[in-house]
Amino acid sequence: MKLTFTKFVLAPVVLAAAAVITTSAMAETTVNVPFKFTAAGKVCPAGSYTVKQDSNTNFVTLTNRDSARSITYILGPGAVDPTDSKIALKFDDLGGTHVLQSIQYGPRITSRLDKKTLRDMEREPQFTGGR
Repeated sequence: MKLTFTKFVLAPVVLAAAAVITTSAMAETTVNVPFKFTAAGKVCPAGSYTVKQDSNTNFVTLTNRDSARSITYILGPGAVDPTDSKIALKFDDLGGTHVLQSIQYGPRITSRLDKKTLRDMEREPQFTGGR
């Protein structure tokens, strides 16, 4: 009886550990950004970035692989399809400057990240025409 009880208790523990390892492995990907951009008020160089979702919380972290600089954002509901597995960084081009707009991680997405930058750009004086 003791042997059977051990099998029933040990099997779910092993399966749960395997599921955690699989989830952790899938929670990170690398993207290449071919241009420098601004995120969280900081200029980020072009290069490889790791996008990693914390599987226990609603956070996604963007890390530059060369400088180890990282920025963490909150994820919320996004894509209508819950099976969506796309990972994407979206940027706004503001007069030749790229600004990180949002990060999509599967069916979840950050809120718009560049609101402050857009407000600042709107406040800058616009000069047109003239003699």
